[in-house]
Amino acid sequence: EQTLKRERQAAIEEENYTRAAKIRDSLRVLQEDGKASVLAANSRFYNSFRKGDLAAMQALWAKGENVCVVHPGVSGISGYDLVMGSWEFVWADYEFPLDIEIKDVQVHVRGDLGYVICTEMVKTKGRSWGRQFATNVFERIEGQWFICIHHASNVDF
Repeated sequence: EQTLKRERQAAIEEENYTRAAKIRDSLRVLQEDGKASVLAANSRFYNSFRKGDLAAMQALWAKGENVCVVHPGVSGISGYDLVMGSWEFVWADYEFPLDIEIKDVQVHVRGDLGYVICTEMVKTKGRSWGRQFATNVFERIEGQWFICIHHASNVDF
Protein backbone atom coordinates (compact mmCIF):
# COMPACT_ATOMS: atom_id res chain seq x y z
CA GLU A 1 0.00 0.00 0.00
CA GLN A 2 2.79 2.41 0.92
CA THR A 3 4.65 1.56 -2.30
CA LEU A 4 1.54 2.28 -4.36
CA LYS A 5 1.06 5.59 -2.57
CA ARG A 6 4.66 6.59 -3.34
CA GLU A 7 4.23 5.54 -6.99
CA ARG A 8 0.99 7.54 -7.24
CA GLN A 9 2.71 10.63 -5.81
CA ALA A 10 5.59 10.22 -8.27
CA ALA A 11 3.15 9.92 -11.17
CA ILE A 12 1.39 13.11 -10.05
CA GLU A 13 4.71 14.96 -9.79
CA GLU A 14 5.56 13.74 -13.31
CA GLU A 15 2.10 14.93 -14.41
CA ASN A 16 1.33 11.39 -15.60
CA TYR A 17 -2.30 11.59 -14.48
CA THR A 18 -3.40 8.48 -16.37
CA ARG A 19 -0.87 6.40 -14.44
CA ALA A 20 -1.79 8.16 -11.18
CA ALA A 21 -5.48 7.34 -11.76
CA LYS A 22 -4.70 3.67 -12.37
CA ILE A 23 -2.64 3.51 -9.18
CA ARG A 24 -5.45 5.30 -7.30
CA ASP A 25 -7.88 2.65 -8.52
CA SER A 26 -5.51 -0.15 -7.47
CA LEU A 27 -5.22 1.43 -4.02
CA ARG A 28 -9.00 1.64 -3.74
CA VAL A 29 -9.36 -2.08 -4.59
CA LEU A 30 -6.64 -2.96 -2.09
CA GLN A 31 -8.34 -0.90 0.62
CA GLU A 32 -11.77 -2.35 -0.14
CA ASP A 33 -10.33 -5.88 0.06
CA GLY A 34 -8.81 -4.94 3.42
CA LYS A 35 -12.14 -3.59 4.66
CA ALA A 36 -13.96 -6.75 3.55
CA SER A 37 -11.37 -8.91 5.31
CA VAL A 38 -11.62 -6.88 8.54
CA LEU A 39 -15.43 -7.07 8.40
CA ALA A 40 -15.19 -10.84 7.95
CA ALA A 41 -12.89 -11.10 10.99
CA ASN A 42 -15.33 -8.92 12.94
CA SER A 43 -18.19 -11.25 11.95
CA ARG A 44 -16.19 -14.27 13.13
CA PHE A 45 -15.64 -12.49 16.46
CA TYR A 46 -19.36 -11.87 16.97
CA ASN A 47 -20.30 -15.37 15.77
CA SER A 48 -18.00 -16.92 18.38
CA PHE A 49 -19.51 -14.63 21.02
CA ARG A 50 -23.06 -15.40 19.85
CA LYS A 51 -22.45 -19.16 20.02
CA GLY A 52 -20.34 -19.14 23.18
CA ASP A 53 -17.54 -20.86 21.27
CA LEU A 54 -14.47 -20.25 23.43
CA ALA A 55 -12.15 -22.22 21.13
CA ALA A 56 -13.16 -20.05 18.18
CA MET A 57 -12.71 -16.92 20.31
CA GLN A 58 -9.22 -18.05 21.32
CA ALA A 59 -8.25 -18.61 17.69
CA LEU A 60 -9.39 -15.11 16.68
CA TRP A 61 -7.17 -13.20 19.08
CA ALA A 62 -3.58 -12.17 18.43
CA LYS A 63 -1.23 -13.89 20.84
CA GLY A 64 0.89 -11.77 23.13
CA GLU A 65 0.91 -9.24 25.91
CA ASN A 66 -0.26 -6.35 23.72
CA VAL A 67 -3.87 -7.56 23.38
CA CYS A 68 -6.52 -5.89 25.52
CA VAL A 69 -10.20 -6.25 26.32
CA VAL A 70 -12.51 -3.85 28.12
CA HIS A 71 -15.83 -5.46 28.95
CA PRO A 72 -18.70 -3.11 29.89
CA GLY A 73 -18.27 -1.83 33.43
CA VAL A 74 -14.82 -3.41 33.90
CA SER A 75 -11.37 -1.90 33.57
CA GLY A 76 -8.96 -3.03 30.88
CA ILE A 77 -7.44 -6.51 30.88
CA SER A 78 -4.19 -7.03 28.99
CA GLY A 79 -2.27 -10.08 27.84
CA TYR A 80 -3.59 -13.02 25.86
CA ASP A 81 -3.99 -15.42 28.82
CA LEU A 82 -5.81 -12.87 30.98
CA VAL A 83 -8.03 -11.77 28.09
CA MET A 84 -9.02 -15.37 27.41
CA GLY A 85 -9.69 -15.86 31.11
CA SER A 86 -12.02 -12.86 31.03
CA TRP A 87 -14.01 -14.46 28.19
CA GLU A 88 -14.37 -17.59 30.32
CA PHE A 89 -16.01 -15.42 33.00
CA VAL A 90 -18.29 -13.87 30.37
CA TRP A 91 -19.25 -17.36 29.17
CA ALA A 92 -20.15 -18.36 32.75
CA ASP A 93 -22.72 -15.53 32.97
CA TYR A 94 -24.73 -16.39 29.85
CA GLU A 95 -26.81 -19.12 28.30
CA PHE A 96 -25.95 -19.59 24.66
CA PRO A 97 -26.73 -18.88 21.92
CA LEU A 98 -27.13 -15.14 22.46
CA ASP A 99 -29.10 -12.74 20.31
CA ILE A 100 -26.58 -10.18 19.10
CA GLU A 101 -27.32 -7.48 16.58
CA ILE A 102 -24.59 -5.22 15.28
CA LYS A 103 -25.63 -1.77 14.04
CA ASP A 104 -24.01 1.41 12.75
CA VAL A 105 -20.92 -0.47 11.58
CA GLN A 106 -17.96 1.54 10.33
CA VAL A 107 -14.71 -0.06 9.21
CA HIS A 108 -11.35 1.60 8.68
CA VAL A 109 -8.11 0.03 7.45
CA ARG A 110 -4.63 1.43 7.20
CA GLY A 111 -1.92 -1.02 6.28
CA ASP A 112 -1.83 -3.94 8.70
CA LEU A 113 -4.22 -2.35 11.20
CA GLY A 114 -7.97 -2.10 10.91
CA TYR A 115 -10.76 -1.26 13.26
CA VAL A 116 -14.51 -1.54 13.45
CA ILE A 117 -16.75 0.71 15.48
CA CYS A 118 -20.32 -0.35 16.02
CA THR A 119 -23.23 -0.60 18.40
CA GLU A 120 -23.80 -4.04 19.92
CA MET A 121 -27.30 -5.03 20.89
CA VAL A 122 -27.04 -8.13 23.12
CA LYS A 123 -30.01 -10.02 24.50
CA THR A 124 -29.67 -12.98 26.82
CA LYS A 125 -32.36 -15.49 27.70
CA GLY A 126 -34.90 -13.85 29.99
CA ARG A 127 -33.18 -10.46 29.90
CA SER A 128 -33.81 -7.31 27.90
CA TRP A 129 -31.49 -5.92 25.28
CA GLY A 130 -28.24 -4.36 26.43
CA ARG A 131 -26.64 -1.78 24.20
CA GLN A 132 -22.89 -1.19 23.99
CA PHE A 133 -20.70 0.98 21.84
CA ALA A 134 -17.80 -1.20 20.72
CA THR A 135 -14.42 -0.71 19.13
CA ASN A 136 -12.68 -3.79 17.71
CA VAL A 137 -9.09 -3.38 16.55
CA PHE A 138 -7.54 -5.94 14.23
CA GLU A 139 -3.95 -6.58 13.21
CA ARG A 140 -2.92 -8.42 10.06
CA ILE A 141 -0.31 -11.02 11.01
CA GLU A 142 1.15 -13.18 8.23
CA GLY A 143 -1.81 -12.31 6.00
CA GLN A 144 -4.55 -13.07 8.54
CA TRP A 145 -6.57 -10.58 10.62
CA PHE A 146 -6.55 -11.11 14.39
CA ILE A 147 -8.40 -9.07 16.97
CA CYS A 148 -6.06 -7.34 19.39
CA ILE A 149 -8.41 -4.93 21.20
CA HIS A 150 -12.11 -5.19 22.05
CA HIS A 151 -13.59 -2.32 24.02
CA ALA A 152 -17.32 -2.23 24.80
CA SER A 153 -19.02 0.45 26.89
CA ASN A 154 -22.63 0.52 27.99
CA VAL A 155 -24.85 3.07 26.25
CA ASP A 156 -28.20 4.21 27.57
CA PHE A 157 -31.15 3.83 25.21
